[in-house]
Amino acid sequence: MALQISATNPEHPALLLELPWQLPLEEWPEEVLVPLPRGISRHIVRYARAGDEVIAVKELAERPALREYELLRDLDRLGIPAVDPLAVVTGRLDVAGAPLESVLVTRHLRGSQPYRSMFETTMRPATMHRLMDALAVLLVRLHLAGFAWGDCSLSNTLFRRDAGAYAAYLVDAETGDLHARLSDGQRDYDLDLARVNISGELLDLEASGALHPSVDPIEFGTEICARYQGLWQELTRTSVYPAGKYHYIERRIRRLNDLGFDVAEMQIEHATHGDTVTFVPKVVDAGHHQRQLLRLTGLDTEENQARRLLNDLESWMATQDDYAPGDPLGARPEVLAHRWVRDVFRPTVRAVPPDLRGTMDPAEIYHELLEHRWYLSEHAQHDIGLDTAVEDYISNILPTARETLRPTVSD
Repeated sequence: MALQISATNPEHPALLLELPWQLPLEEWPEEVLVPLPRGISRHIVRYARAGDEVIAVKELAERPALREYELLRDLDRLGIPAVDPLAVVTGRLDVAGAPLESVLVTRHLRGSQPYRSMFETTMRPATMHRLMDALAVLLVRLHLAGFAWGDCSLSNTLFRRDAGAYAAYLVDAETGDLHARLSDGQRDYDLDLARVNISGELLDLEASGALHPSVDPIEFGTEICARYQGLWQELTRTSVYPAGKYHYIERRIRRLNDLGFDVAEMQIEHATHGDTVTFVPKVVDAGHHQRQLLRLTGLDTEENQARRLLNDLESWMATQDDYAPGDPLGARPEVLAHRWVRDVFRPTVRAVPPDLRGTMDPAEIYHELLEHRWYLSEHAQHDIGLDTAVEDYISNILPTARETLRPTVSD
């Protein structure tokens, strides 16, 4: 069998052909590898350089490799946070002509970390709660899309900073299945697996001394269930309102927007006696603030980052002379947003030296600067301005944070 590369982008096969596919993955030479932290995996996984890309290469049998590749492509089409599938390489032979396992190639998720590397320094319980929140949101989004994960765990997830919180990305879809809709039993099975897996992973960390002494692994494993159930209930529950109180429906939609979800389709029914109205959000899409920020500014960010940037954008708009909501003679929001990106966002981010940014993307840098501005202003009892906050952040915060924000090779 000849070497075959099935790729999503015409550029990738040419770049991938330069890699040593005739060698087992564990024997790849150091010059093609990238020293990034890896999570625990049942398969051999390595990070490598392919042109300007940093890729993750996972060795596994041909059939599951092709299946996972297609599942990741499905998740990408559905807008689910997951690693980006680039290619499957089959028909590998070693130098003696013996067959080697196929590999799945995905793009390295820039700025992400596996959970074990995050526990290299003891993680505070408050930070762990934010990890559970991120994982619960990911699991809910998967279930809303009809995807049964089959192996939800910290090990199968990557985490990225998201304006003081975290965003979770699925990194292993090998055990997953995509359906038109999941039953309650399928969701409960996934949730129970998540509870058992997370408790087990935290017990391992506890045994190695990497877990905060106040953290109970069993309680934290159970916590994901409570957080998931609360979010699922809010997104899917049926509401019954008095007839004529249509603002209740609008209030429910706004609450879902605040959680980061849009109602793409809804069902509203009047009772036969005419006294009540039943409202059911049939389809909800995550990324409410992401889409709003992208439409206004062209900036593509995580959800919490988008919420924070939108708040700053709206505050800045209110200071502009040509800002006149509802006035046809006033500047359109898109025009003002473009001006904010040009005159405020980009100059502020560029003021931070690249060698001090570490793994933070521009939106996270801007969020950090806004946080620092708020802190200094509270201390001074007046607004100290963004320029002063940037100078102080560069001089007094970033130098001491370089170890935790150290850049990865992919940056």
